[in-house]
Amino acid sequence: QVQLVESGGGSVQAGGSLRLSCATSGYTFNNNCVGWFRQAPGKEREGVAAIFTVGSNTYYADSVKGRFTISKDNAKNTVYLQMDSLKPEDTAMYFCAAGARLCGSVVHGRADFDDRGQGTQVTVSS
Repeated sequence: QVQLVESGGGSVQAGGSLRLSCATSGYTFNNNCVGWFRQAPGKEREGVAAIFTVGSNTYYADSVKGRFTISKDNAKNTVYLQMDSLKPEDTAMYFCAAGARLCGSVVHGRADFDDRGQGTQVTVSS
């Protein structure tokens, strides 16, 4: 059974930082794409960042480029999202997701995934 478990969300003031983690299990971590999307109340989901688990190619939505950094630890089957210079508009539920089409979709602000976690809330106050 595939499991994606997020952690690290919370509340922070604008300009602050948070680091999200996504631990995967029951899943072929190698040779796939794992990443993050977010969804705020009343808004459509938005692809944020993704990374191929083979090699180091990363993909970002324009809205977070230069502020967010995605990374991975293949030995731990875990993906991280370092979020710096947070803005109030980054407030949303953040979901870890996986799927072959995810990387390509994130750069267009979409999130085409096969599996996702339960999400972790990120709140940025002004």
